[in-house]
Amino acid sequence: MNSLAFSTKDRLLNCAEQLFAEHGFASTSLRQLTALADVNIAAVNYHFGSKDNLINEVFRRRLDDLSQRRMRALQEALSVSSVSLEQVLAAFIQPALEISIEHEGGAAFVRMLARAYAEKNERLRQFLSDNYGHVLREFARAIHASVPQLDRQELYWRLDFIAGSLTYAMADFGLIRRQANVSEQDHCRLTAEKLLRFAVAGLTTP
Repeated sequence: MNSLAFSTKDRLLNCAEQLFAEHGFASTSLRQLTALADVNIAAVNYHFGSKDNLINEVFRRRLDDLSQRRMRALQEALSVSSVSLEQVLAAFIQPALEISIEHEGGAAFVRMLARAYAEKNERLRQFLSDNYGHVLREFARAIHASVPQLDRQELYWRLDFIAGSLTYAMADFGLIRRQANVSEQDHCRLTAEKLLRFAVAGLTTP
């Protein structure tokens, strides 16, 4: 879609997401951003105030939606009397995979998310922890109920590995590529099935 169809703020967010995904946060300059978005630097200052705030808002517009979807799915899973570990994990995994293909720019967002963990940006990590850490803690509590034999530290190690695997799968970095005769939705469902089995095995192995 032509960038002129978006508001100035949306253009800045879309272009920032693209540049951050391609070049990282430190290597992307405001000059690059304003050139791609076809705006002046005053527009960045007006809408965001600083580059750090811009980075936060790029994440916020996707992660607010993702967090709400995850929490709704978790509440639905926990509403049944005998919820399984797989159901809880599905509430964490499936919304993320869906968002990666539903939204325009979803793939760029996932690559940007991967960079957030790879780059040592403490301000960004703190922002993500402050605003979305509660979602991970809710899932950790629900998962721990299914694997009470794991102590807290071991549980968090394994959840870190699962979250990393999910980001990797969402970004389509791996050896598996969607076949030409398979829709993105079907590929997403298959990815979720494979990742769920992997995650269950990882959490239940002694």
